[in-house]
Amino acid sequence: MPQLILASTSPYRRELLKKLQLPFECAAPEVDEMPLPSESPRQLVLRLAQAKAQALAARFPDHLIIGSDQVCVLDGKITGKPHTEENARLQLRKASGHVVTFYTGIALYNSANDHLQTECEPFDVHFRQLTDSEIANYIQKEQPLNCAGSFKSEGLGIALFDRLEGRDPNTLVGLPLIALCKMLRHEQCNPLLR
Repeated sequence: MPQLILASTSPYRRELLKKLQLPFECAAPEVDEMPLPSESPRQLVLRLAQAKAQALAARFPDHLIIGSDQVCVLDGKITGKPHTEENARLQLRKASGHVVTFYTGIALYNSANDHLQTECEPFDVHFRQLTDSEIANYIQKEQPLNCAGSFKSEGLGIALFDRLEGRDPNTLVGLPLIALCKMLRHEQCNPLLR
């Protein structure tokens, strides 16, 4: 079986991939993540997931390379990572009482035979009405400044929501494992048979 490479330095994606109990290495892809003019969120994450996976092909010529990218969309606009507490407050105020959709693109690239698989997983987060003090306390406790949408659903962020809708809860954290397992099986790499 070709070795797995996760084309990411994200600690969240690394932890998710560990669930499959397959050996893998992480490597940073050097990819420009700026959206192209008139590119939809779905098109953006698929393009970037593919670009990240294929960017490492020269370094890893006989590997299965996993690329992933995620955007958060609120009111039709892509919302990035907040990076500051003030931006996190603004993002959570906008999300309060609304639905935020995450689009996560995943690509599995077999660098030995040039076979590429891609998929985009949507996931809807229904926020409850939040007070300013709830938002401030949440940001203070969890510091979600490097998370798209300004929350960590795997932590206290779960208290911000009315409900979650999607095929795979791992998608929300950044790596759709159900889709990845299907792709791996197409490459004769079944985590249940390793």
